[in-house]
This record gives sequence, C-alpha cells and structure tokens, in this order.
Amino acid sequence: MQEEQEVERILYALTASVLEKEYELNIAMETMHQYDVLFAKAKYSKAIDGYSPAFSQGEIEVKEGRHPLLGEKAVPLNLHMGVDDQALLITGPNTGGKTVTLKTVGLFCLMAQCGLPISAQPGTRLPLFQHVFVDIGDGQSIEENLSTFSSRLTNLIHILQHANDHSLLLLDEIGSGTDPGEGMGLATAILDQLANKGSTILATTHYSEMKTYAMEKEGFINGAMAFDLETLKPTYQLQIGTAGKSQAFDIAYKLGLHPEILNHAYDITYKQKGSFTKDDKLLKNPSYAKQVAINRYRQKRKAQKKEKAGFQMGDNVWIPAEEEMGIVYKGPDALGNYVVQIKGEKKEYNQKRLKLHISADELYPEDYDFDIIFKSKEYRKIKKVMDRKHVDGLTLEDDE
Repeated sequence: MQEEQEVERILYALTASVLEKEYELNIAMETMHQYDVLFAKAKYSKAIDGYSPAFSQGEIEVKEGRHPLLGEKAVPLNLHMGVDDQALLITGPNTGGKTVTLKTVGLFCLMAQCGLPISAQPGTRLPLFQHVFVDIGDGQSIEENLSTFSSRLTNLIHILQHANDHSLLLLDEIGSGTDPGEGMGLATAILDQLANKGSTILATTHYSEMKTYAMEKEGFINGAMAFDLETLKPTYQLQIGTAGKSQAFDIAYKLGLHPEILNHAYDITYKQKGSFTKDDKLLKNPSYAKQVAINRYRQKRKAQKKEKAGFQMGDNVWIPAEEEMGIVYKGPDALGNYVVQIKGEKKEYNQKRLKLHISADELYPEDYDFDIIFKSKEYRKIKKVMDRKHVDGLTLEDDE
C-alpha cells in the first residue's frame, strides 16, 4: 500500500508539472501540426510537380492540367471559361475523356480552396465556390430499389434545391437512362433552371439536340473531346467552341458496317441523306455484302431481265465453269464477250458463261468511281493530278 501511494504521489507530481506547462505545450503541438501540414503539402506538390493557382472572380482557366491520379500518363487539359461563360456542355464519344474532364476541374477547385497545389501550369485561375455538387456515375441502390435513372434524378432534385450562384455543378450525361426524347427534354429544362440560379455548370451529353441548345443559349458554350478516326482512338483533348459527335456512325463505318445500313441510320437520325460509300477493300470480303438483306424474288426477276439486256460495269457475276465470283469491267463486244475482274485479274468471258449475282445498282451509288476497283493506285494518282492541272510529259496509260 505504501508502494502504491508512492507511485500515485509521483504521478500526481509529474501531472502537476505538465499542467504548469499546459499552455506552452498546446502551442507547441498546434505549431507542430501546422508545420506538419505545410511540409506534407510541400512534399505532395513536389511529387506531382504542382503549382498554386490564382483565384479569380468567376473565370475558370486550366493550363496543362492533369488529374493527380493519372499523373504523367494523362493528356494535358486546357480549358477556359470567361466570366460571361456560365456553362460548358461537352460532347464526344464514350471513353473520350469527358468524365475525367469534369472530375479534374472539380478536384482542382477543391484542392485550391484547401491550399493544396494542383498538377497544372502557371496561369491557371479558379473561382471560389461555396458548394461543389456532383452527379457522376451509377448511384443505383438495390436496397432502396432505385433504378439508375431514379437515383440520378433524385440527386438532380437535391442539386436543384441547394444550388446557388456560388455553386459549381458537375453533371455527367444529364438526362440519360430513359427514353432519349424525354431524357433530352428533362436535361434541357433542368439546365435552364440551374442556369437561372446562376450556378457554374460543366455537363456532358450524347444528345445531338443539346449541342444546338448550347449554341443558342446565352452563357452556354460547346466543347468536344477530339477523336482520331484513323486509329479509332480518342485523343483526350478538349476543344472549346465546337460541338463533337458521338462518332457512332464513323466508327461503325471504319469497322465494316455496310454503308447502306449506315446511310439509312443517318437519314433516321438527322433527317438527311448520308454520304457513306463502299470501301473497295471490303468489297473483296463476301461477308460485306451479306450484311444487307436481299429480296430473292425481286433479285431473280432483275437477274432474268439483266441477262436479256446484258451486263453493266460493276455487276457482281458468277462464273459457274470456274466457280468464281467476279466484277464486270466492260463489254459487250460484237461477239457478246465481257471483261470480268477476278481477284485483281481481268479475263474475257462470253455472256452465256456469266450469271448475275448482285446488280451494280444494288451495290453502288449512282456517282461511284469504278476506278477505285479496276485501276491501280498509281493510275488513279496520275489521273487525279491531270484532272487538276496540265503537267508536261505526264501521260496516262491504261493499266489493264
């Protein structure tokens, strides 16, 4: 008991000694905490090669910005919204970088207001916001039995209730998840109301009508994520002032979808004639023509009529004797012979040895350039030059 009493006495004495220095210790701990935060920010800034942006009176300007989690792998983001630009509507294909753009701008604003350097270059200017509201991704809840559309609409209603002229709104594919016509109408009405509240808005969409809406509405500007049709890959570069396409038709054409289907789809979507033409490389692939449904009875009648009248350039014919498909190049001569191209070689056949498979009228548009099929690349190159201008010594010889 004496030993325990002695321990307590010593502890009380030590505690009293500490309490005598409580004020000084609290100041020391607070100072150490502040310096720890500053050194952490400095260390993080060095790790991301960060820069402290300037604060603006409503202007958003990001120069060579990279999302911190993507680092050097990210394609730099350049974005400018003036004080009169209230909303930016970004369009473009999927996986093109639209959502990353929203997240980067929102994260930069929050980091700047927390005193954290951002991964951008000098000249970056950001406003101060009271709120940053986000509607990105799938908030579907199995427990609450909410569909994707319902959950996102609930989120938008919350934003409508609390947004003001000091709010930043990041809205990804607003109005999606329901009937396209109704979704577009909802998206337009919601954006109108949020704009009336004075909020700063960055939104993405696939609705083509929204591009026109942004062009006509005061304070709204269009933006598009660039896409390389040659490689079928996005460039992740934001282009301000232009309305992008989802590139569905162009990608489908590049991947080999039949132009007849694409032109029909284009007419349905945009109420005007499409301009997709047949790729001569794909013509050699039998599966290319198989994409289009053919009325066998109508084709048979046309074939019988064609056989009586003869063949024309571009007709796809069957040579039973050789079990080969070919394309009529020219003819007939006085004896009824035609020149037919088979696997790049031109051969002569009498019309009695040919059976029409698919008429040229079914395969090609009226103004199709058959030189693409029957002439060499060098021949077409020289012809193109001679069509533009006269070149001394340049002649065009048939490469049959």
